[in-house]
Amino acid sequence: MMKTCLFDYPDIRDGKSINRTVLNLDYSEERSIFATEKKAFEERKDMIGTIRENIIMKLSTLISLLSLGALTLGCQSTQSQNTSTMDTFKTQSGKEVTIIPIKHASMEIRFGEVEIQVDPVIDATPPYTDYTQMPKADYILITHEHYDHLDGKAVEQLSKASTVIVTNKNSAAILGRGEVMANGDSLRLSDDIMLWAVPAYNTTEGHLQFHPKGRDNGFILELDGLRLYIAGDTEDIEEMNEVKDIDIAFLPCNQPYTMLPSQLRRAADMVKPKVLYPYHFGDTPEDAMEQAMEGSGIEVRIRNFQ
Repeated sequence: MMKTCLFDYPDIRDGKSINRTVLNLDYSEERSIFATEKKAFEERKDMIGTIRENIIMKLSTLISLLSLGALTLGCQSTQSQNTSTMDTFKTQSGKEVTIIPIKHASMEIRFGEVEIQVDPVIDATPPYTDYTQMPKADYILITHEHYDHLDGKAVEQLSKASTVIVTNKNSAAILGRGEVMANGDSLRLSDDIMLWAVPAYNTTEGHLQFHPKGRDNGFILELDGLRLYIAGDTEDIEEMNEVKDIDIAFLPCNQPYTMLPSQLRRAADMVKPKVLYPYHFGDTPEDAMEQAMEGSGIEVRIRNFQ
């Protein structure tokens, strides 16, 4: 539709108002153009909305995956090391004993349905360990009172009404409970579980204050005839000559607190275990321990005992 518009406006030359036809407008064309542009705008608006929704969905998915990943890593820090390197042995009557390294001096020992924890520690040494995710312990063995061996909160997390805690005098005083054993003591825990406390101490000058003689314990744990020697924090002391018939030994290897690799070899030669786990070894290179044990005839297993 065409429409002619007349406008009155002053003539700039003489100030008179003059009627003039100034514009012919085709409104149908304008409406068509407007409708086309509006449709394009709406399409762009819908496209932008779709893109935004896709971005939000992808971000939400990414956040969920990251959260799941963090949770998984958190679980792995406390749980995966408990099963990925566990070793199983047979007793004289065919019962299973499973060794589950946790870290440093901490380990779980399963003997049939019996749960034994040794020196449980939550976060004094890495990685963080959540003992609430583990079975309650029937027995908890604590060698001595140092922070990387005694953790009251870990003991609490692992304890049930019937849990028996066995430790040295100082640790029992700190915990306010526990069956106290001194070097040379023995204790029958059940018909097929026997425990002996043995010496563990430093002999190197300048290191004697770390683990004085007579204060701390190592343990010999006998499970249906299978004998485990958990040495505790010690050097290659002469009393190791009296540790006999050991199937599995856990010997520490980190100076200045325990032993050098050369001492580890001397200790192993005295104890003569069938299987040796170097433990409590911190920054001691694994290859140094393995080289020290070459030619010993003892099977050496390196596990998560840094």
